[in-house]
Amino acid sequence: MPIRSVLHVAKMTGVAGMENHLLTLLPGLKARGLDTQLIILTTPEHSIDEYAAQMAAAGVAVQQLPIRGNLDFNLYNQLTQWFRKSGLDAVHTHLIHADLHGVLAARRAGIKHVFMTGHNDDPFRRRLLIRLMQRWLWRRVDKGIAISEAIRAFQIKVEGAPANHVTTIRYGIDLSRSRVGEGARAVTRQELGLPDQAPVLGSVCRLVEQKGVSDALRAFWQVSRQMADAHYVIIGDGPLRQSLQAQADGYGLSHRIHFLGWREDAHALMAAFDALIVPSRWEGFGLVVLEAMAAKVPVIASRISALPEIILDGETGKLIPPGDIQGLAQAMIDICMYPAQAHLLGEAGRRRAETEFSAEQMIDRTLQFYADVRD
Repeated sequence: MPIRSVLHVAKMTGVAGMENHLLTLLPGLKARGLDTQLIILTTPEHSIDEYAAQMAAAGVAVQQLPIRGNLDFNLYNQLTQWFRKSGLDAVHTHLIHADLHGVLAARRAGIKHVFMTGHNDDPFRRRLLIRLMQRWLWRRVDKGIAISEAIRAFQIKVEGAPANHVTTIRYGIDLSRSRVGEGARAVTRQELGLPDQAPVLGSVCRLVEQKGVSDALRAFWQVSRQMADAHYVIIGDGPLRQSLQAQADGYGLSHRIHFLGWREDAHALMAAFDALIVPSRWEGFGLVVLEAMAAKVPVIASRISALPEIILDGETGKLIPPGDIQGLAQAMIDICMYPAQAHLLGEAGRRRAETEFSAEQMIDRTLQFYADVRD
């Protein structure tokens, strides 16, 4: 019997790459005739109500359940009862807390098919206990998805996933909603109070260690010594915001480094950038890179994890070894000094997004993933 209904389970504490991925994928699956539902595992200190409302408005039935601690037996029992009553064909989990509780509850409830998707290669996943747990879970699912070849290799090598259990399906974006209109660059710069002709670099990310924004600030300090009119815009928030602002103040650049916090219009604001800076120290995928490419904004990124699978060095952007501050600064200067070359990189990035990373391709491949399951 083909799979007709799939319930996805994901823990969420905010809206970033994985969450935005599901916000594209699940309604897309629903529109193709697959009964698609979502359970969000939430914590009291992180509201996800707005996101849940967006998912529901897109036609996906969504339920929030609280999770209290890394191992929550009450949640495990709730999920088990939910699954037993659901009549579902499959359960599909995302991120480690959902994997642990969702996979075990689905098996206990007798759900016929169980899947996992790996979204990142965080350092904590290399801890022995986590590795052993993931290895154990991999033997309790039918198969799984990796969002990049880098994540697939990590799942096999570090988590002990059987190679024939893991299929790579990369993130995709809705390109019809990603085009930036003529004049958007000038309008956005005006809104931000930035000069029309000034070089503007930008990052859109959570302000956490993984994203390497401290490295970008160090590189921009070098850029500022050669380009007195350059600006750096940082869209996002997180626990490192205060220390990063202090770092910018220490360089005497608080008037040229702009911390905007979380912005719902982050994609539109990228139109003002000469380049998107992604100095990540590890990265499961990097959905913001696709958003920049779709907007024809060149990307300067770390040559790490999945990023070289998205960015073709010298063709659609520039790749720099992680932690190479001098190399990052030089790439920033080159982009700003040679706008014609930057324009070509941006155009090539849009073409690559269209051919390799559309939402339609991602949805098609996910449906095929489910269709390939045999009873």
